[in-house]
Amino acid sequence: MNTRKAILAFSAVAALGAFAVQARAGGEKVAFPEGFEKGTLYATIDRHDIKQFRELYASPGVVEAVRKGQPVPSGAVLTLVQYRAKADDKGNLVRGPDGRFVKDALLAYTVMEKRNGWGTEYPGNIRNGEWEYQAFTADKKVNPKANLNACFQCHKPHEKQDFVISLASLSGTATGRPVAKRSGPGIVSIAEFLFGPEKVAVRAGDSITWTNTDDSPHQVTVQGETTLRTPVLLKGQSTAILFKQVGSYDYICGLHPSMKGKIEVTR
Repeated sequence: MNTRKAILAFSAVAALGAFAVQARAGGEKVAFPEGFEKGTLYATIDRHDIKQFRELYASPGVVEAVRKGQPVPSGAVLTLVQYRAKADDKGNLVRGPDGRFVKDALLAYTVMEKRNGWGTEYPGNIRNGEWEYQAFTADKKVNPKANLNACFQCHKPHEKQDFVISLASLSGTATGRPVAKRSGPGIVSIAEFLFGPEKVAVRAGDSITWTNTDDSPHQVTVQGETTLRTPVLLKGQSTAILFKQVGSYDYICGLHPSMKGKIEVTR
């Protein structure tokens, strides 16, 4: 289905096609951030889709600067710590008193670091400002199998927020309040890294509305000859797309591609 015929019900969406990576990521610039835990733990995330518990740390001074309305400063280091989510002897994920996942074995680290002058060797279609990335194994060694180009591709659409997908948590604007799932014709709730319902049918000329109830941000991305991306949805935010053309539309979360949905538009 040619998604050019889908008319967006918002004005800020850019149509972005896939782009080729023309430069090798320079992860060798990024060393393991020893003592990262002395910075600020600014977010925790339950990754239902891959059964992980994640922690996000910022190096000292970063949170303070951003919450004063300043840009992410040069020298900033953001560290993502990945743990296996604890499961019981039947394979069911264990939840703590707060209803969140309980962390188990340490799996890996992913680090993004910003320095004045970094990134000049990259072409515009891949450059992430002055950010570089590196992935480390649980024993703090560089992961030679990591696809750092994927980091650049994932963060590239978020240039307006300095390529930091978790900026709302970093800046303190993310809501911590529970958000109820919505239901009804043309309504999709994003919860526990799933689109619910996964398959939805509407008539031509009707809209689909998505509401994010997860702590993690998500982004509805309609696939086709031209890729259509909604703005990144933070917890409690909604967005809508108006479909005028009969047909079938597949979509994913632009931040978590394993999340998939389908829309059938009928007369």
